[in-house]
Amino acid sequence: MLMSIKREGFAAFLHERLIPIGTVALAILMLWYVFTVVLNSPFERDQAERAGVEISTTQLVSNTMAQKRPILPAPHQVAVEIWQTTFEKKITSKRSLVYHTWVTLSSTLLGFALGTTLGILLAVGIVHSKVLDKSLMPWIITSQTIPILAIAPMVIVVLNAIGISGLLPKAVISMYLSFFPIAVGMVKGLRSPEVMHLDLMRTYNASRTQVFWKLRWPASVPFLFTSMKVAVAISLVGAIVGELPTGASAGLGARLLSGSYYGQTIQIWSALIAAAVLAALLVVAIDLIGRSVTRRMGVVA
Repeated sequence: MLMSIKREGFAAFLHERLIPIGTVALAILMLWYVFTVVLNSPFERDQAERAGVEISTTQLVSNTMAQKRPILPAPHQVAVEIWQTTFEKKITSKRSLVYHTWVTLSSTLLGFALGTTLGILLAVGIVHSKVLDKSLMPWIITSQTIPILAIAPMVIVVLNAIGISGLLPKAVISMYLSFFPIAVGMVKGLRSPEVMHLDLMRTYNASRTQVFWKLRWPASVPFLFTSMKVAVAISLVGAIVGELPTGASAGLGARLLSGSYYGQTIQIWSALIAAAVLAALLVVAIDLIGRSVTRRMGVVA
């Protein structure tokens, strides 16, 4: 009986998750190879024309996937670069992708923690104060209309002017991006209890503090974790953007910068893939924590 249930669960996972995701990934991989040939072939044709030789289609395709500085590197070139910089370099080496990922992760987590705290505090104030609701909420929404690329250099310059450098300026930029989904989600969550439940708490003569901790906060927890999954991914973007104006020597943003300066597109793509994997792992971690917490609270997923 147990084996039958496990088999049914695996079959459901296979048909609902693995096969669809695998199919999309395979299609993306095939398109990637196609565009690699299309974008890199003009260079190979130009080289063959300069040398006065005729290049065959097979040789053309082979050469486009083995260029040292391609316009678009082939997937296997990026995979080799990631393997070499992850497993064949010391973690403390500045050529190690693990080292650069850790630098970016540090500022991401700090910015995410600050953004989550700020978002929750703003949401609590907005829910409990009509003045803040009408005055603060429009400014929170407006703040996200300003491009982060315009704000990041100003934040870095101002903080450096008062002697603050290193991890904190990048974390501030991450916080600026990540607090918004937390604030909006928590406002929705704290207002989610039904009027009937609020009236019942008033009937029991509960204080605003008791209403918050016993009704509003538990109701907002699912909204909080949903918002945190969005916020942690945005926080990573903020950390990478924060590394660009500083000319940082460490971090995924630094890898992107150095790759751009020296035309190392394979390095750029390996850093992009590392950032995407890191974002996915952070979102999955938040999701697992959220599921565990809500399950303990008795919420059925």
